[in-house]
Amino acid sequence: MKRTLPGEIWRVDFGMVAKVRPALILSDFPDDDELALLVVIPHTTALRGNRWELTLPKPFLQHGAFHLQQIQPISLARFDVRLGQLTPEELRLVKETLVELLNLHL
Repeated sequence: MKRTLPGEIWRVDFGMVAKVRPALILSDFPDDDELALLVVIPHTTALRGNRWELTLPKPFLQHGAFHLQQIQPISLARFDVRLGQLTPEELRLVKETLVELLNLHL
């Protein structure tokens, strides 16, 4: 797999129940002495209208949102293809929203 960057959106296999869907990469690509995992936020089209959903329209995504409550580590082997990336402003919004929702204020 080629190296990834935070802010990129990849198609990821989340397993049989969750299926293959886009996911936003949050973490840096792991070094050789680290687990082969990336921390991601899945994109969903099943919207509930709650505070954990962040809508960032992109031409390569179906109408939906990144579901911040589903942050999870995923094995590098489950990443399929790079779909695109967020702008720096959009990635900043994701980070700011995570700080708010997860109560990570310093």
